[in-house]
Amino acid sequence: MIGKLLKRRARTSEDGSIVVEGARKATGGKGRTRIVMTMAVFFGIFSTISGRLVYLGFQTPDMSGGPQSRVTASRPDIVDRNGEVLATDIKTASLFAEPRRIVDADEAIEKLSTVLPDIDYEQTYHKLKSGAGFVWLQRQLTPKQQSDIMQLGIPGFGFRTEKRRFYPSGETSSYIVGLTNIDNQGISGMEKYVDEQGLSDLQASGLAIAKDLKPVKLSIDLRVQHVVRDEIAAGLE
Repeated sequence: MIGKLLKRRARTSEDGSIVVEGARKATGGKGRTRIVMTMAVFFGIFSTISGRLVYLGFQTPDMSGGPQSRVTASRPDIVDRNGEVLATDIKTASLFAEPRRIVDADEAIEKLSTVLPDIDYEQTYHKLKSGAGFVWLQRQLTPKQQSDIMQLGIPGFGFRTEKRRFYPSGETSSYIVGLTNIDNQGISGMEKYVDEQGLSDLQASGLAIAKDLKPVKLSIDLRVQHVVRDEIAAGLE
């Protein structure tokens, strides 16, 4: 009767201790479950870390380097009432460096100075030793400067094509057309006005594509502007 109620059979071990077989089996089962769960957790963590390392191993080094690496955006042409171009974009090359790939900063600067003699040695040295992924060295180079630097064959140096503003009429209409900065952003005159009308937002979103930008037409006549300028110049003589 007692055996049927307990459904367990107690036995005496060799050293005299009482062992309940049912309890031992239950404890053993829980222990195995804990071991399996622990192994599963460690396996999951190991798989996650391994996967992340493999992913990073196939990634291309980030060269975005913040605002300094920003590429200049396109701007619309500005024309007079007859369609004569007052302001337009032209392509230019800018020199950048990847400091992490620079072997000898002093040698690199020494070679570069043969093409760009006015380069700031100390500032350039700090840039090349910064360990960054991307730094600008010289913006808006001439085609000859670009060609000469390429012939130097300095590892870690490269070029990016940018846009800069060109004003065919020179100073004749500059007081109306205005100017842009080195990042091709309007800072005065119509250039600034165009940005304030939403061009900068389009540039930031990547929607300001050169072929889709319609020219900004002004009411001035470039021919009249030339006449006025010549008359003023003659009066000052």
